[in-house]
Amino acid sequence: MKFTDSPVITLEVANTTLSLEQDNASMHVGTSVWPCSLVLVKFADHWSPTNPTTPSPNPYSTLLDFRHKRAIELGTGCGVAGMGLYLLGLHNIILTDIAPVMPALKHNLKKNKPVLNKSLKTAQLYWANSAQMSALSPPFDVVVAADVVYIEESVRPLVETMVGMLKDDGVVLLGYQLRSPEADKLFWEVCNEVFEIQKIPHQHLHPQYCFEETDVYVFRKKNIVAL
Repeated sequence: MKFTDSPVITLEVANTTLSLEQDNASMHVGTSVWPCSLVLVKFADHWSPTNPTTPSPNPYSTLLDFRHKRAIELGTGCGVAGMGLYLLGLHNIILTDIAPVMPALKHNLKKNKPVLNKSLKTAQLYWANSAQMSALSPPFDVVVAADVVYIEESVRPLVETMVGMLKDDGVVLLGYQLRSPEADKLFWEVCNEVFEIQKIPHQHLHPQYCFEETDVYVFRKKNIVAL
């Protein structure tokens, strides 16, 4: 993949700056930076318990207290959400995607290593691949996903992976934007069967990263989970 002429996205998180390079000429959506990942990270930054400018009272102080939490990101792409949340304290996180996207992810991790001060863990993961899932030693306290719903055929494998990777008392942090009406309809049908769904009010998103078409959700497992 060639990144030399690709547009660069910068994102300020926790008083530092991430720099993300894209390969918009790629055939894979994961090599571009999509708005949902930016909105999700800036929501967490806005309400982070470690942020001295966080509004008070903070209704998300427990949700965004990442100390001692173990996390995985699904469909990481260029790495915005995973790296951003790492800077906000989610230090034990594995960033996953399919094989063709891994060069873009690793490129951006290397580019941002001086900011991150370490090499974040990565793994290849095709959704609902039981062997790959087991190799990552689930369950996790936090499952992160941003802009991952765009093909109807991938919806059930995605939700199956969310459920399989999540602790019974864990949370899914989801950045979401409607990409396909068919995929959107099926996604919410399946998710409503297995998750309690909380939509973050738009007025609680970061004021500079609050787009009408982009939302942040928190999912928690229902008592009975069966796909």
